[in-house]
Amino acid sequence: MEWNQMEYFLTVARLQHVTRAAEVLSITQPALSHSIAKLEEELGVQLFERSGRNVQLNRYGELFAHRVERALQEIEKGKQEVEELTNPESGVVSLAFLNVLGTRLVPMLVRSFRERHPGIRFELNQGTCEDNLKRLAAGGCDLIVSAPRCGEDGIAWGPITDFKVDLVVPAGHPLSGRDSVTLGALAGEPFIGLKNQCGLRLAMDRMFGKWGFDPLVAYEAEDLPTVAGFISAGLGISLLPRTAGVKLEGIEWVKLDAEDNEFEVGLEWKEKRYLSPAARLFRDHVLEKNLALRF
Repeated sequence: MEWNQMEYFLTVARLQHVTRAAEVLSITQPALSHSIAKLEEELGVQLFERSGRNVQLNRYGELFAHRVERALQEIEKGKQEVEELTNPESGVVSLAFLNVLGTRLVPMLVRSFRERHPGIRFELNQGTCEDNLKRLAAGGCDLIVSAPRCGEDGIAWGPITDFKVDLVVPAGHPLSGRDSVTLGALAGEPFIGLKNQCGLRLAMDRMFGKWGFDPLVAYEAEDLPTVAGFISAGLGISLLPRTAGVKLEGIEWVKLDAEDNEFEVGLEWKEKRYLSPAARLFRDHVLEKNLALRF
């Protein structure tokens, strides 16, 4: 079997017309018919039901087309990998990250990288910790920016930065104006939380657990700006990173004095999976010590 035969076969299968397929492929109709006939002879079965120039896949053809399409996709992927190896300044980086990291950190990482490597493109995916880990395991992305580290076997980790959270309250709240507070001061206060499976949410839950109580969750939001909006409306208090780019009138910040108030953000990837030169360039760029980027 030849490469051209596979392409010719799939084109005829898609268009269901030999003459139109020949026009699309820029070959003569007799040459296309001969190629299909030769393929059927090699397989020992007919692949199409014919009615003049119109054709339709039979059950053998449908089975074969499914396999051929997957095979050609793998070949194209292989060609792309070879091309990237010979030209590391091109290619695509598939990056997944937590929603809460998309406000400031990830855009800064992408921008600083593209200043050095403008020819490399990005495929960006946002999701929860669970979503991103599933995507990484299935090969749907090259790298994950996450917080905290997932700790699963076979997943490598490289720290990028760290951050602390502070108390955020509505303007005029009884806790506003203080130099600092402990977690115990939050007991019984209506709390604006983050949705389940968020890395920041899970880390803060561990902090509360060490203090022996759960926050009184009044509402849960998808992202940090929404949390801040609920606080500004006087619906509760929360813990947020000051460096997350949250700027909103009607809220006040109070330093949180907590022993475990330090969170790490890092890059994760599958240890034994092929990483394209573009993905490796981005990984190495992000893990450089002189980036000085903050969440």
